[in-house]
Amino acid sequence: MTTPAAAAKPRGLALALSWRRVRFVLIFAGVFGLVLASHQHSARSFVRTELLGLFVMLAFGLWEQWPKRLPRWIARWVLQVLGVAIAVPIGTALMYAFSSDSGMTPEQRRLGFEVLVGIGMFVAPWTALTALVWQKDAMVRHQALEFDLQRTELERQALDARLNLLQAQVAPHFLFNTLANIQALVDAGSPQASAVLRSLIAYLRAAVPRLNEPSSTFAQELDLVRAYLELMHMRMPDRLKFSLHADEATLALRCPPMTLLTLVENAVRHGIDPSEEGGVIEIHVLRVNERCVVRVTNTGAGLGQTVSGLGTGLSTLRERLRLSFGGDAQLRVSAQQPHGVCAEVELPALGAA
Repeated sequence: MTTPAAAAKPRGLALALSWRRVRFVLIFAGVFGLVLASHQHSARSFVRTELLGLFVMLAFGLWEQWPKRLPRWIARWVLQVLGVAIAVPIGTALMYAFSSDSGMTPEQRRLGFEVLVGIGMFVAPWTALTALVWQKDAMVRHQALEFDLQRTELERQALDARLNLLQAQVAPHFLFNTLANIQALVDAGSPQASAVLRSLIAYLRAAVPRLNEPSSTFAQELDLVRAYLELMHMRMPDRLKFSLHADEATLALRCPPMTLLTLVENAVRHGIDPSEEGGVIEIHVLRVNERCVVRVTNTGAGLGQTVSGLGTGLSTLRERLRLSFGGDAQLRVSAQQPHGVCAEVELPALGAA
């Protein structure tokens, strides 16, 4: 994986003459140039020191990139430090060869040359070593940051894949259960089978396109739940009653798709169906400050009367909530007195996208 930062790394003269390096050299060499100029009473010393610094900087950048491949017996940092050390006398000799010092004796000119070379030979290699250490440290930090970003991106992709898988499991789970209910009506020869099937087709036309959406609203969830409960009521009109209550402030809030339907379908499958008397399902969607509470209660079979437990629906929902909100969402299931079950989801109150 190539990051944009790595692809945009400067090369060639853009790296050797980067403004950051030029600025540092001008300031650093300027300090020594001012000291030499004050001792030698010549502004040329300041100019030569600055030019020497830039020449050495070019040598540092040259050996940083050329040659591209080095023999195993020499490290690039060694080549850079040696190149800087060699560049000092060469650069100083070139400056003195193409400039003149009017009013200065040959002895003074030779002394100025030796002082500049001596200071350069002492300061330049150590400065190059320091720059290499800083450069290496910055590279390590940059690579660590890149690895962190890549790991975070991979974790996010894995999380999305896991969430999509769990979300995709909701569709066949609900569909198979509903088709099983219709099959029971057909097997019993009920005249309601055709009407229930038509209602199911109408419901699926509205519900299926939303299954792959990243989020839904409680208004949409309530529409789906109302259609589902009407289907179930047609199948068992004498055993199922339901009521829906939602705060107006919750209708536009976001939630994972099929959250409310999973709670209701679980109440029908594990609460109403196993009970000979049936029961009542009550749905409440409330907003409490910055939290949203979804409560689904049923007066059917209790927790101890179900043979297969609460089923995979709530387990899948609990995992989806964990992936979507981390520890900021909870699913609680408790027994009702004298019988029945209450399933409650609490999650952040998020506005519609």
